[in-house]
Amino acid sequence: MSNITRRSQFPGFDVFPSTGLALFEDTLNRFFSEPTAARPWCPAVDISENENALVLSADIPGVRMEEIEIKLEHGTLTLSGAREFQKQDEKGGYHRIERSYGKFQRAFSLPDTVDAEKVEAAFDNGVLTITLPKKEVAKPRTIKVAPVKAY
Repeated sequence: MSNITRRSQFPGFDVFPSTGLALFEDTLNRFFSEPTAARPWCPAVDISENENALVLSADIPGVRMEEIEIKLEHGTLTLSGAREFQKQDEKGGYHRIERSYGKFQRAFSLPDTVDAEKVEAAFDNGVLTITLPKKEVAKPRTIKVAPVKAY
């Protein structure tokens, strides 16, 4: 009987699961243990469009309505605010802090078709919804085809 020896085509990578994964975990742990001021916070935003308006929806849980500022200037919509760290006065401490805190700002270029005078904003359950109505000239319209008149 002969012994079969298995050889790796990539020597050194056979120890990757133990050393490589530990390195990856160490990097993640360092990232999440940094002070929150070192990590910028940027809320997720969805932008949708229908025939009458553009609709911007931003996830900003934990932000008070009074802390939200919306500016529309020179074709740019700027959304800014802040989420404060809620320190708990309990004995013990945190094992991990993954949520980001602090100030944020997002800016969006708007098309000329937005009617800046009719923009509306609503805030419900941590979701900010900004409705940007289109100008009448930008709305789609149907043109009826007429038969050619005989002279």
